[in-house]
Amino acid sequence: MTLTPKQFSILATKDDVKEAIIASEERMTKKIDKILTAVDGIAKNFQKFEVESAANVGAHDRFEKRFTETNGRVEVLEKKLGASRAAA
Repeated sequence: MTLTPKQFSILATKDDVKEAIIASEERMTKKIDKILTAVDGIAKNFQKFEVESAANVGAHDRFEKRFTETNGRVEVLEKKLGASRAAA
């Protein structure tokens, strides 16, 4: 099969292929950068959530301990005074 001059002029050269590959790599790099930026934001939000969750658990534990101690003291006073919570 013989190529016409017009067909021959539109064939891709080695340099054309190299340029296409470079352009494709640049587009992929930009897309990967966008993805990594989004992942960084998600990771930062998750880290904040972990810190806030740990602080919340700590506060809950302190309140629970204080309630238990106070509840025990109230029970001791009720026994000494002969009172009950139902009467209150």
